[in-house]
Amino acid sequence: MSGPLKEFARREWGPLFTTVRTALVTGRWRAVPMTLGAVCLTALFQLVQNQDWGYQPVQDIGSVRAEDPLWLALLRTPPSLFVPALDLPVWGALAQVLLVFGIAEICLGRWRTLAVAYLATLAGTLYARVGIALGPDGPLGLPASDAQVVDTGPSAAVVGLAVYVCWRYGARWTGALVVLAMVIEVVVKANLAGKEHLAAIAAVLVLIAVQAWRGRGQDGVEPRPGTRSWKPPIRS
Repeated sequence: MSGPLKEFARREWGPLFTTVRTALVTGRWRAVPMTLGAVCLTALFQLVQNQDWGYQPVQDIGSVRAEDPLWLALLRTPPSLFVPALDLPVWGALAQVLLVFGIAEICLGRWRTLAVAYLATLAGTLYARVGIALGPDGPLGLPASDAQVVDTGPSAAVVGLAVYVCWRYGARWTGALVVLAMVIEVVVKANLAGKEHLAAIAAVLVLIAVQAWRGRGQDGVEPRPGTRSWKPPIRS
């Protein structure tokens, strides 16, 4: 790797890589107990919902649609983080949860990881209702038929966590690439899932803006990983 590329990689991923590697070397799988539980729960939901007897119970526990009463949607939103989409390969959902939740758990702590994941998922859930109310004519609107479509499952949480961790650890180009990929997804296929991903990102960006504003130093500049004024987040 040439000098400029090596320097870019060090600045972009150095703090993140060091944090994750240290945790995995010292704690191995004990570093990510919540993530392992989330992977097992996602796999269990997938196994059950593909059984004749298990589809409806999983729907009742963790499948959210915009046509549902709001109180019921809010009740189902937390478990919906772990209900994979039926029309996508489950290994993709499991890999996303293992990788992104695992990195987030190490870097943020389990409770902050769950909080950001829930915020992202909830933003997508609430956006679906707003989008359907706006109608299909506007760029933010959705057709009425989307009220019967199940929300995104773990993917909105995964996207939100990826953006948040990239910001916390100074991987700004990587975070921007995640956002760009989600925008391209909507441009190529403007479905409910893609727009819910953008809603999740929007909610996380608002959270980032608030935390950046609250955490700025006296000189008005946000501390960056690798500088003396930056402190790694405290794991909860």
